[in-house]
Amino acid sequence: MDSNLAIKVENVSKVYKLYSAPIDRLKESLSPSKKKYHKDFYALNNVNFKINKGDMVGVIGKNGSGKSTLLKIITGVLTQTSGEVIISGKVAALLELGAGFNPEYTGIENIYFQGNLMGYSREEISNKVEFITNFADIGDFIYQPVKNYSSGMFARLAFAVAINVEPDILIVDEALAVGDMVFQAKCMTRMRQMMESGVTILFVSHDTSSVKSLCKKAIYLEGGCIKEFGDAAKVVGKYIEQQHLEMSSNLNGEGSGMCVNAKEQILGNTGIPLVVSQIPRVLDPNIVQRYGDGRGTILNGVILNSAYKPVTELVSGDSYYLQILVQFNEDLPTFACGASLSSLDGIQQLTWINSQDNITFPAVKEGEVYCITIKIEVPIKAGVYTLSIGLELPVLFNQQHQFLDIIMNFDVIRVNFKGYQDGFSSMFRVSGEYFVNRITDN
Repeated sequence: MDSNLAIKVENVSKVYKLYSAPIDRLKESLSPSKKKYHKDFYALNNVNFKINKGDMVGVIGKNGSGKSTLLKIITGVLTQTSGEVIISGKVAALLELGAGFNPEYTGIENIYFQGNLMGYSREEISNKVEFITNFADIGDFIYQPVKNYSSGMFARLAFAVAINVEPDILIVDEALAVGDMVFQAKCMTRMRQMMESGVTILFVSHDTSSVKSLCKKAIYLEGGCIKEFGDAAKVVGKYIEQQHLEMSSNLNGEGSGMCVNAKEQILGNTGIPLVVSQIPRVLDPNIVQRYGDGRGTILNGVILNSAYKPVTELVSGDSYYLQILVQFNEDLPTFACGASLSSLDGIQQLTWINSQDNITFPAVKEGEVYCITIKIEVPIKAGVYTLSIGLELPVLFNQQHQFLDIIMNFDVIRVNFKGYQDGFSSMFRVSGEYFVNRITDN
């Protein structure tokens, strides 16, 4: 195995035998003709990937997609039906809350128990106890049996132990979801520090924002197979796209829901010139992700300054106009249109959509073309962002929408600070009032 590799998974499958009735298992074992009474269920099916040392890799997918099975095979909790897993280094895993803990032992006793399993002497563990207890921060409960712990206490202690056995590979499977916000933030910071020190991390989460912000790469599992593996932002984008398409499909046949207090937008002459080109934009398939059911089409989009001139560089805090040209391919009772700015790691920073502002648009006819103009502000840090545009049909207004046409990474936009260099480090630039009081006399 390459010396730079931490994990190599090659042609790994995990097959379970499913029986319709318990008696079928006995029938199969006693059958002289070796007749099968079961169906094969592939929890994993021919999975292949390699992870380098020091990488932080997210694992995403719906419940039942094979995420936990994969991690259990990597850690040796389960044995694969076929294929090979090669691990380089010591593994610490948080697969399930309290897994590996003795419920009758106290927190302190479980620290020594876990350390002993990892090959540490009692003296070596004693040198780590103070840091572990401080990180877990569960007070005097550390001296109580863990069977009395809440799920949050389990998570605190389990994570504190896992990061302090100095693993080469850390595996976290949704264990942080039960912790409070302060603890989660502390864990995220610690995982970044571990990654920077060369620890390889596999991070399973349904929180796609955390995966995009923490991980360089991601694995998208579906039905026991790898659907995507690579750059975290792109893989998460594919996962979100699939989720949106499934949501939209599940909502088919539902009536369009109007918000009772919503204000219908009046069509007419807004006084804003039509600047957006009526020629459909040619999109780069290597950058853009596009999906939707085709009942509406986004033709083009442009950002205008206060003088209605197209711009691709914005100034944080200034106002602009976003014009979006759309065409409808079916009669629809209403629609929603909006956009977002995301950082290059795929994290949304700003969003605009009429439903957020309690505005409904009127019914539209097949073949009609509309220009939607949104006045926007960009109170975000200087940097490079991607603009995404969406055309949707509200089913339950502002809560559930069907996706007519979504274009991710429609354009690239630079944001600068007014009067500041691009390197200004603050997340946001906002105006404030300042008051200085001298407390001591000369």
